[in-house]
Amino acid sequence: MFRQLVTASVLAASIALVGNVPGAHATTAAPSTTLIDNQIINDIREWLGNPVVPLIIEAQNKKYSALSEADIDRLDKQWRQETKQDDQPLIANILSNPLSNYLTQIQAGSGGLYTEMFVMDANGLNVGQSGITSDFWQGDEAKFQKTFPKGHGAIFIDEAEYNEATASWRAQVNLTISDTNNRPIGAITVEYNLTELARRNDAN
Repeated sequence: MFRQLVTASVLAASIALVGNVPGAHATTAAPSTTLIDNQIINDIREWLGNPVVPLIIEAQNKKYSALSEADIDRLDKQWRQETKQDDQPLIANILSNPLSNYLTQIQAGSGGLYTEMFVMDANGLNVGQSGITSDFWQGDEAKFQKTFPKGHGAIFIDEAEYNEATASWRAQVNLTISDTNNRPIGAITVEYNLTELARRNDAN
């Protein structure tokens, strides 16, 4: 009897331990990112056709045209600090602009299909977003490095990642944003709920 109790205790402890391992609850395979097809890319490009997008991006590109690496680091550090404070002037300035409002409306109308959306300027700094990101500068990440510097029409779809909080798979779609002359002015990241996208595809 004692041996059975010990075995049961060890088993229970093992289950509890596994439950605390990141990704342990990802019991189903990630839906394929091939679900993100040409129609989805075209939908994003259609949103980008709104005049508010280039207007806000080009205004920030002009404002920050002479930024040094030290300036960018300072702004990014300020943003990170503000995420932990009540006083958030830099974050509030971005979240309250027309582009952020536009992206927030698109995300809200998606019924959970889009989990995060943000637009970057020519420096890789956020210029509009649907929610507060952990950092202000994306220039050192693939979402920016594999889009804006690659020029007009560049697309980068990142690998799927499991989100423990929502028990869903997510993938980020990243595109270069260009002006009417096909000159790159920034980039956009749209994070898709792949689990929800797969469900909708199956329902159809």
